[in-house]
Amino acid sequence: MINEQYIRFDWAAKRMLRDKANFDVLEGLMTVLIGEKVVIEEILESEGNQESEQDKYNRVDVMARNSKGEYIIVEVQLSRERYYLERILYGVSKVITDNMHLGDRYEKVKKVYSINIIYFPMGKGKDYLYHGVTTFKGVHTNDTLEITDYEADTLRMRTPQQIFPEYFIIRVNEFNQVATTPLEEWIEYLKNGRIKKDTCAPGLQEARKKLLYMNMSDKEKRIYEHHIENQMVENDVLDTARIEGRAEGLAEGRAEGRAEGRAEGRAEGRAEGIAEGKAEGRAEGRAEGMTEGVMQVARNMKQLGLPPETIAQATGLSIDVIKTL
Repeated sequence: MINEQYIRFDWAAKRMLRDKANFDVLEGLMTVLIGEKVVIEEILESEGNQESEQDKYNRVDVMARNSKGEYIIVEVQLSRERYYLERILYGVSKVITDNMHLGDRYEKVKKVYSINIIYFPMGKGKDYLYHGVTTFKGVHTNDTLEITDYEADTLRMRTPQQIFPEYFIIRVNEFNQVATTPLEEWIEYLKNGRIKKDTCAPGLQEARKKLLYMNMSDKEKRIYEHHIENQMVENDVLDTARIEGRAEGLAEGRAEGRAEGRAEGRAEGRAEGIAEGKAEGRAEGRAEGMTEGVMQVARNMKQLGLPPETIAQATGLSIDVIKTL
């Protein structure tokens, strides 16, 4: 029903959840993931919070601070980006250094939680949620290192996991099951924009009241629908290019493999030559096909009027190459 349609999380995170009145929605997601009650003190601005028309292809990021003074980064990544893991590491490191002042003692370093919500295929793995922490294990004993710390004249033991950043990667498109837990209900909302009427998941009851599509003004609805349409176009362009590149690569690989196999077979033996020719031909064909596929993606995106910087980010091509297409 149209009355039950909710605004997508990526849009809400950029436009609505920065309002203090809506902190409880974002707090719910953080609470479910981190496993303890999170109360946001303030939303801090960060480099991805752009408001221009072209920002529809950029990530959305929010940096919050909980009641312990710890930092929580929430990022929504809509399209593929090269060196994504490296950028996550850079983002966490920047938060730590930006919030330290010259002369501060290292005890001022605050723990950082990095929550990354991605809507594109990322590597191999069967799960939709991955969690990473830092531990030090004994090479020979396999025990976990604990650090002795004195605080207020009291001896206590802490593990690196309590100090070093924690990372969550949510592969939204890999979620394909019935939602029965608070975490699964949140993932279902992230993927499909659906929220159960009887949900007890932290933050989702608040989202039902505050993120209804019907509550938007006509102007907000037009901007929102334009955002969704652009995202669909981009996904279609990238999917088409992947399919075309794969098909062209296989066809060229078979043809070149047969030709090279016959030539090498005459000199080194027909059986060995055909085998090697086919193997090399498939590899070269796939590579050339994928390259052409990426070039075609760039051409299509350029025809859509996207800026060279956006095309470069999505395809990995240089701006100079894009300008020649």
